[in-house]
Amino acid sequence: MTLTTKELKRKYLEFFKKRDHVIIESSSLIPDNDPTVLFTTAGMHPLVPFLLGQRHPLGNRLVNVQKCIRTGDIDEVGDNSHLTFFEMLGNWSLGDYFKKESINFSFEFLTKELNLDKKRLAVTCFKGDEFAPKDQEAYDIWRSLNIDEKKIAFLGKKDNWWGPAGETGPCGPDTEIFYWASDEEVPSVFRPEDKRWVEIWNNVFMQYNKNKDGSYSELKQKNVDTGLGVERVSMILQGKTNVYDIEVFKPIIKKIEEITNTIEDGDNSKSFKIISDHLRSAVMILGDERGVVPSNMDQGYILRRFIRRSLRHFRLLGLDLTKIDATVEVAKIIIELNKESYPLLKKREDFIISELRKEENKFQKTLDKGLREFDKMIMKDNQITSKEAFLLFQSYGFPIEMIEELAKERNVPIDIKGFNEEFLKHQELSRKGAEKRFKGGLSEASEITTKYHTATHILAEALRRVLKDENIKQKGSNITSERLRYDFNFDRKLTDEEKKLVEDEVNKIISLGLDVKREEMSLNEALNSGAQAEFGSKYPERVSVYSIGNYSKEICMGPHISNTNQLGKFRIKKEQSSAAGIRRIKAILE
Repeated sequence: MTLTTKELKRKYLEFFKKRDHVIIESSSLIPDNDPTVLFTTAGMHPLVPFLLGQRHPLGNRLVNVQKCIRTGDIDEVGDNSHLTFFEMLGNWSLGDYFKKESINFSFEFLTKELNLDKKRLAVTCFKGDEFAPKDQEAYDIWRSLNIDEKKIAFLGKKDNWWGPAGETGPCGPDTEIFYWASDEEVPSVFRPEDKRWVEIWNNVFMQYNKNKDGSYSELKQKNVDTGLGVERVSMILQGKTNVYDIEVFKPIIKKIEEITNTIEDGDNSKSFKIISDHLRSAVMILGDERGVVPSNMDQGYILRRFIRRSLRHFRLLGLDLTKIDATVEVAKIIIELNKESYPLLKKREDFIISELRKEENKFQKTLDKGLREFDKMIMKDNQITSKEAFLLFQSYGFPIEMIEELAKERNVPIDIKGFNEEFLKHQELSRKGAEKRFKGGLSEASEITTKYHTATHILAEALRRVLKDENIKQKGSNITSERLRYDFNFDRKLTDEEKKLVEDEVNKIISLGLDVKREEMSLNEALNSGAQAEFGSKYPERVSVYSIGNYSKEICMGPHISNTNQLGKFRIKKEQSSAAGIRRIKAILE
């Protein structure tokens, strides 16, 4: 069966809708109140409160197509299957069905709806360890579906276990489904390390809770979370062995050929793939409802890296970047290809193009400065040391391949081995910093983070009242166990007096001991009742609304405390600019 990505998504949603799943919207690429990741990497991110036991307004069977970005495999991009931006098909059971139904649904969809050959399927299951037993149940279900025992492999926690996302929380075994994507004969024995077996679906069974002492206990509410990669499955359905050959990439590749006056072939194929993937990711980030701009921090840094790496590969293809806004030309194609699934891309087209142009100009200036620095280095001692190479990489954004190319042009030696050692040290420091920063994880619905959620609602209303501006809306939020961070639209810096008035207002509401009440209602009812909503966010047809006495009312996924007197004293630590027309407040509870 040959299906386009659009047809595959429609088929999947219809299949699960017929099986009592409610379709939910794709969430933003920028996670809300989640310090563990920079981007939404799976459909389960927005559902964490409900995986932890909170009731979802739309029920306990859900399905969607979620836009995702993963940067862990960024260095793999350029091969036949890795992408940074991709779409994930997902279905969830929140305490409803479990392993048997989940595996049966997946098998039926693949073999009956998509007509995939059962003989080309293989699966992995969790082999067990000292904390959790071997997943014999999943194995037995696959055998009952006549999957050959030689096509089932048992693997350890690294491959067949999900979570917890932080130090504690829901976790459990998973079973992964693979498809033989080669034209060669299907082997009789499944060997997961053979790259011709492509992983297409992952069914996670959240049946345990990891406790603070490292032990595991059975969860009261057992959940299922599954993920099926749209582009990889489309590749299989379209009879391709390369994900960049499917219909969502071919027009992008063609445009790059046109701009560079170069035909894609085996030698330059990696550059074509990197440009296609990275600019697709950049456009989707810029065109997101919580779209960020290129910067040297967080999501903005990743976005900048995507754009500059694309420009680097345009140069490798021989393009003079001063002659054409290359990223803009490719972005227009990407917007056209995706505007039906994500209409906001078309609405934000001018913004996307403007930011890409700005970043191209900045890159050109940085490139010129870096080249001058490079000349100084070789004039000094006719070589590029490891420290000099790393300076060019870190301060001027020169990829190591580019430094190597320049050194080759000037016929000077370069210490690549030393650079790699410097780079590994840098990676290790970054990793430790990230671990410290993201400690706690998705699952952390601790008492303090719950308090910060409620304090954020009070802060939002206090800003509207003190600054006498009803149009102030949330533009972003991030909560950790150390502080809250709240972004809002306002066109100037707050005065010291205004900050003090906002602090006093929040503390006044805390001292009143107001009850925090949760209600479920339709989205229209919520908006008509005056509930605040985040600008640009998509909400389901039924939502949770939290009221803090008669003071504030807001659509929110929670969690929250029951009374404001549990919060303690509120204090603003910093107020600063986050972006043009956006202010950011960082505050703590004492």
